[in-house]
Amino acid sequence: MISAFFIFNQKGERERERGGERERALENRKLTKFLDRTNANAALIFEFCYRFINICKAYFGKIDEESVKNNFTLVYEIIDEICDFGFPQNSEIDALKAYLTTESVVSQGATPDESSKITVQATGAISWRRPDVKYKKNEAFVDVIETVNLSMSAKGTILRADVDGHILMRAYLSGTPECKFGLNDKLVIDKGGGGGGGGDAVELDDCRFHQCVRLNEFDASRTISFIPPDGEFELMKSTSNVKLPIKVIPTVTELGTMQVSYNVVVKANFNSKLAATNVVLRIPTPLNTASVDCKVGTGKAKYVPAENVVVWKIPRMQGGQECAFIATATLASVTNRQVWARPPIDVDFQVLMFTSSGLIVRFLKVFEKSNYQSVKWVRYLTKASGTYQIRIIQMDRRNDKIII
Repeated sequence: MISAFFIFNQKGERERERGGERERALENRKLTKFLDRTNANAALIFEFCYRFINICKAYFGKIDEESVKNNFTLVYEIIDEICDFGFPQNSEIDALKAYLTTESVVSQGATPDESSKITVQATGAISWRRPDVKYKKNEAFVDVIETVNLSMSAKGTILRADVDGHILMRAYLSGTPECKFGLNDKLVIDKGGGGGGGGDAVELDDCRFHQCVRLNEFDASRTISFIPPDGEFELMKSTSNVKLPIKVIPTVTELGTMQVSYNVVVKANFNSKLAATNVVLRIPTPLNTASVDCKVGTGKAKYVPAENVVVWKIPRMQGGQECAFIATATLASVTNRQVWARPPIDVDFQVLMFTSSGLIVRFLKVFEKSNYQSVKWVRYLTKASGTYQIRIIQMDRRNDKIII
């Protein structure tokens, strides 16, 4: 049971209003806080918080201090609808929009038929979808988006390597369709539970599905069967094993006390028909760096003194391609030289139509009683943004040492 719900701004300020068992404070998305008088389910509260953020985004686009202040009444009503006496209630966006309208929408009052439809949607077995949805063109878009997490030591040992996978779907389908969604033939769920699927099997851990998915069918045949909500929603998310799409081999050498040389090689480990775009490497430099002379064969490299990094941007990198970065950093003479912590190299990239885990969509079928024809689209995207890090090897030319 949730006793209080606060939303603070960056300064820790809040506006508070009490009502019955609950205490609400609405100010900004930067920090939310729940108070409870009992030992509540922490996972439930976190999920409720994420649902609240998604609902607010659906109503007024973004959540910041100004938007929450401007829509304070609406935010208050949202919390009042999705939480009763401290217990989370219906948080489906489509159901809420049916009877909780914004100020810009003029409501003439609901007719008895409309009221009954709202009641059925909010309390029926399929609360996430209205039965009277109609489209001239029936389409379904599936996005398989994977975020690669990598932490590699200076010796090349992988400290952490996994993929956060999300299957997003936009369904613009009439009526109440039944969708069947098939993944890889060799699919291992929860590999820690025992049993492997071979070297080419895709292993998925911590699978979480939208409430519309029939879990018993997935356990039996690895087929995702569901009646989709109208519009955009997250069908599934999971973590899985990873095949590293980008390999980085960095070498940093100290040349005396006044210079540091860099030799960084980047290789794309995927099919030559594919290409990585927006590849950005952030290569750290010592704190007392005065200037950096960079030489690259592909892309552009620029020293950013304010961040003590060299930013190397490669607009497009074909599969199997190797790119080299060579640079010499000139250090300024300082009285008290600080020890360089040697931060890791950060790599950002995007690879379209490629999954680092090997996950693929085998089929997507739509069944509806009117037997209309639907168009299905599937897109794959693998990316990294601040989560792909390689520690550097620092060689001391004076003592012929390798510093890890």
